Parts: sequence; structure tokens; C-alpha cells
Amino acid sequence: MKYLGIAMHIAKSGRLIIKCESETSANSFIFDKRGNKIAKIQEIFGPINSPYISAITLSEKAKRVIGKKVYKD
Repeated sequence: MKYLGIAMHIAKSGRLIIKCESETSANSFIFDKRGNKIAKIQEIFGPINSPYISAITLSEKAKRVIGKKVYKD
């Protein structure tokens, strides 16, 4: 697993918003520090040098990573 960024919050739509700090692509999975699959990247938006990610949550564990580091496969 590679470091992806910091989970910021859960949007009203239910998606997990992440401040991206490394290169990634849509449709990748997001993991917590234990390797649990918590979300799938749906959209990348914002400025090119400091993008954000909108990800569809896959479990309730997504709420536990708010403010913490998340990883990609």
C-alpha cells in the first residue's frame, strides 16, 4: 500500500472527501492503516497541484479514518 492523503470528512452525499498528497487515478480502492478496504475513488477534483478525492464508502469503517492517513493499492 502507498500513502494517498488525509481523510477530511464525509460529505452530505455520503462520500469520503480526501486531501490527496500523491498521484492516483479514478476507480482505485482506498484502505485504512490496517489494510481494510474502505472506499473506491469516484472523482478527482480541485487544483492540479493540490487535488481532492471524492470516494464512495464501502463500509462504516470509513467514518473511523476522518483526520487520519489513508492509502491506495
